[in-house]
Amino acid sequence: MMNNGNSLTVNYVTKLRRLSSRLYQVWKTQGSKQALAKIFKKIYLKLEINPPQAIAAEIHQPCPIFYHWIGQNSVRESDLIHIAEIINIFKYKPLISVIMPVYNTPDRYLRSAIESVINQAYPYWELCIADDASTAPHIQPLLQEYAEKDARIKVVYREKNGHISAASNSALEIATGEYIALFDHDDLLTPDALYHVALMINRHPEADMIYTDEDKITDNNIYTDPCFKPDWCPDTFLSRRMYTCHLGIYRRSLVNEIGGFRVGFEGSQDYDLALRLTEKTTNIFHIPRILYHWRIHPNSTASNFNNKDYATEAALKALAEALQRRNEPAEIKLIRGGHSIVRYHIQDYSKVTVIIPTRNLGNVLNTCLTSIFEKTTYPNYEVLLIDNGSTEPRALEVIDKWKTKEPDRFRCEVYDIPFNYSKLNNYGVSKANGKYLLFLNNDTEVLTPDWMTAMVEQAQRPSIGAIGALLLYPDNTIQHAGVVIGLGGVASHSHKHFPADHPGYFYQIQTVNNYSAVTAACLMCRREVCEEVGGWEESLQIAFNDVDFCLKIIEKGYRNIYLPHVVLYHYESKSRGIEDTPEKLARFQGEIDYIQAKWKHIIDHDPCYNPHLTRGKEDYSIRI
Repeated sequence: MMNNGNSLTVNYVTKLRRLSSRLYQVWKTQGSKQALAKIFKKIYLKLEINPPQAIAAEIHQPCPIFYHWIGQNSVRESDLIHIAEIINIFKYKPLISVIMPVYNTPDRYLRSAIESVINQAYPYWELCIADDASTAPHIQPLLQEYAEKDARIKVVYREKNGHISAASNSALEIATGEYIALFDHDDLLTPDALYHVALMINRHPEADMIYTDEDKITDNNIYTDPCFKPDWCPDTFLSRRMYTCHLGIYRRSLVNEIGGFRVGFEGSQDYDLALRLTEKTTNIFHIPRILYHWRIHPNSTASNFNNKDYATEAALKALAEALQRRNEPAEIKLIRGGHSIVRYHIQDYSKVTVIIPTRNLGNVLNTCLTSIFEKTTYPNYEVLLIDNGSTEPRALEVIDKWKTKEPDRFRCEVYDIPFNYSKLNNYGVSKANGKYLLFLNNDTEVLTPDWMTAMVEQAQRPSIGAIGALLLYPDNTIQHAGVVIGLGGVASHSHKHFPADHPGYFYQIQTVNNYSAVTAACLMCRREVCEEVGGWEESLQIAFNDVDFCLKIIEKGYRNIYLPHVVLYHYESKSRGIEDTPEKLARFQGEIDYIQAKWKHIIDHDPCYNPHLTRGKEDYSIRI
């Protein structure tokens, strides 16, 4: 059934859609503040929302590309009609209980929030509201008004303020749906939000947890800060606090089983809930659509994490308890943005074999070896040099020097074949003594003394496959911070050329994250993992062999991971990789063809990347 609220939403989007294309073209061709001010003013006037002068004071600026994206991707009136037809033929129409704690919410925010639920295209919902003993006089009459208007709205009035965990549990007690959706009292759902949730449940009835993409909405009704998320990445979840966030949907029986929300975790009660719930299930699904608008106002967490310092403390407490439950002793380091890095205790300092293929380039090699032997604090390692037929006197001198200086930790095996990076690595594995294998380029330089320790911390975990590092160019810009499959048609490095201290896309550079692949310029894995996947693909002589190696590891059920606190220089030239002869071009194209044919399903959709993000650049910009 179409109602006035939906019509208003559709009218808004229709107007925006007509203007967004022009807005994008102005931004793309002119890019000036003056041109943007004119076009924004026209949009605000036509949409009858606040004038653009108010934006000058906003931290969260409107993004022309995002407005173009909204114009192309927001639900249309024709979409809502089609959605209604699809809902009618659903085999399964789950009741979704929307859980909403309320406390002294401003009238206009609360009405807008409730209306966004009433306006859902999917009709099989109930809105379970728990008023946490609000003192504002407008709250109870407003809630009673809506409860009388729609029988699907249920309200419980708490006698004593218990804060958000207790209030959420009160709302949960009156919920009868198979699934619950967590909803803040000042936010907005898109009209098609619960439809897409129900659609996912019909496709995956085993789903125990579902989450969606989100953005923020200002007091001026400006949509900003779109957060396009990866599919379920458990290690990202431990580092980037509650990256799943809004909209979060959970199987109610499982929420009840784990005891609901815990008092004492206010501000991060959802994170604590999700940590406990994901210890019970792996049936976690992501809907790559913006279905939730998170309200920005001066006192909101969406505006500034510092508004709720206690939330960060609660998140750290929840994470610490989760690690204890999982029997993974660790220390947690708090970093910017309220995020964290987990440093696991090493249970057994088993030997690491550092495998370095090399040929000539003596000074480059010496820099690499010097940094390893002079900086590494891990106590049990060997360096295995695979010499691919060096003839340069300086290179031979460097090899002899380190044989003398480090007789117990340095070995050199000569393997004089036509260059084949995969064969050299496989040969190195056959000669290695270590439980852990660290594949390293000869043109790297270690910067963080505990680099090897940090990698072993992760490699010892049974769930982890390949571990990668933050690699920098000599000018302290990023060469590698994880590999995104599908960029440029095959794969490319995340955040390439960003400053080393840049937070990245929602702190992606500075946090521990799952990636489908990491570069072999610095890559660690357990020997057993390498052997399980059959080592390195020797038909890939130069390019993309690390991508293939990592994807084989993913195929076996392991997770690959990037560590921002393992930092090395990589002296690879920024122009390196140009294929300038017919033979090289043919070989390179053959390697591209191999990867595209074998891994098409991941190239089409890298689960650690969002389909709404660009395939043409490494900067996590919006795909349009």
